[in-house]
Amino acid sequence: CVTGLSVRHTGEHFQRSNDTISRYFRSMCMAFSSQTFYTKYVKLPSTLDPPPQYLHCSQKLWPFFEKCLGAIDGSHVAASPSAKDWANTRDRK
Repeated sequence: CVTGLSVRHTGEHFQRSNDTISRYFRSMCMAFSSQTFYTKYVKLPSTLDPPPQYLHCSQKLWPFFEKCLGAIDGSHVAASPSAKDWANTRDRK
């Protein structure tokens, strides 16, 4: 999951079929996104949390993050672009 390897490469590394790798990957995704796991282990930051120390102490980064409330990291944001902008936003992270 973390390395970004394909199912084929992962199956080759662990000597398992692509179907087996896909099946277990889906079951892991379901387990990690379940309500019981998510509410117990995922803690979202609040607006009152201080920024990370490495940002606060960096003269290079701090001017850009000084007034930042949070960051979108690996999140999908629902968007409804106009027909004119649709091609520019397709398949973008």
